[in-house]
Amino acid sequence: MTKPAPKDWILGISPYVPGKSAADDGRPLIKLSANENPLGTGAAARAALVAATADLATYPDPGAAKLREAIGAAHNLDPARVIYGTGSDELLHIAASAYAGPGDEILYVRYGFAVYDIAARRVGAVPVQAADADYATDVDALLAAVTEKTKVVFLANPNNPTGTMTSASEIARLHAGLRPDILFVLDQAYAEYLDASEDDGGLELARTAPNVFVTRTFSKIYGLAAERIGWGYASAEVIDVLHRIRAPFNVTTAGQAAAVAAINDTAWVESSRTHNARWREWLAGEMAALSNHGLRVVPSKTNFLLILFEGKLTAEAAMKGLWDEGYATRWLPGQGLPNGLRITIGTKAQTRAVAAKLRAMAEAA
Repeated sequence: MTKPAPKDWILGISPYVPGKSAADDGRPLIKLSANENPLGTGAAARAALVAATADLATYPDPGAAKLREAIGAAHNLDPARVIYGTGSDELLHIAASAYAGPGDEILYVRYGFAVYDIAARRVGAVPVQAADADYATDVDALLAAVTEKTKVVFLANPNNPTGTMTSASEIARLHAGLRPDILFVLDQAYAEYLDASEDDGGLELARTAPNVFVTRTFSKIYGLAAERIGWGYASAEVIDVLHRIRAPFNVTTAGQAAAVAAINDTAWVESSRTHNARWREWLAGEMAALSNHGLRVVPSKTNFLLILFEGKLTAEAAMKGLWDEGYATRWLPGQGLPNGLRITIGTKAQTRAVAAKLRAMAEAA
């Protein structure tokens, strides 16, 4: 008996695996595995979301006009060139769908965001990984990996899952080395955790270059992960193409209202950034002090640390030990990092508890 058969390339996709919120035995855990804001959601965004749920029977604004205007005002961008999505994930997928297909190649750095591989395979394109430079982006390796089949280049900056940052000069050099028919997608999901002096210049490139698409999200510092809201900026021509295939009504009424309030609540963003920087550096220092036990911290500009276990204590054992303490972290064998544990920066108490447990396990190994 015949039956519907999926395209061969779909069967080659390994589904995205989200961060755990429970141990293997079902015990609920404090979630430091998905890079969510440990401080939660700002009061202004929460109030705006609740107020906007009064009307549940009407479709949301399909053009997300108020949201685009708020984003434009916050970043000095043309609102007409802002696109919105169900998280930035939808925007990454439609970028691949619009500009690549069977026989094409989509390029990204090794240890890049897991969605890039999925987005490439989903459209029948070939995912190509460029070598990293000690877990960071190697621009020369990316440029060397470009072929006549390359149609899209994905780069997360700062990068997930490593936390590393590529400078503005290197981003400019990478873009200058790409053919103009290649879409350069700069994924800035963690940009709000950077100081102003650390800006990589991506939005400025997108203002003038016809082949640059910058994506951002409200899921991280803004504390709106549950609402799934992302946005992107590119030339009018690229935005027109992407609008043709994005899902209609893809950001809810409540989500739009919450995002507008969130982007205008600069005090909440600043307090979240300050908290994160303080406890990220504290945890990095605690882990660096365990280097003689084989723990290594990859320098991070995000709201998480990637810790490499190169001694007797393994990443898997550390993950399970933290389960016993009540914490979920992200072990990464599926992304080629079986020795890596990605840990979201939590509250003060959570961060101290994680550090104490890791120290105890490392010293006992």
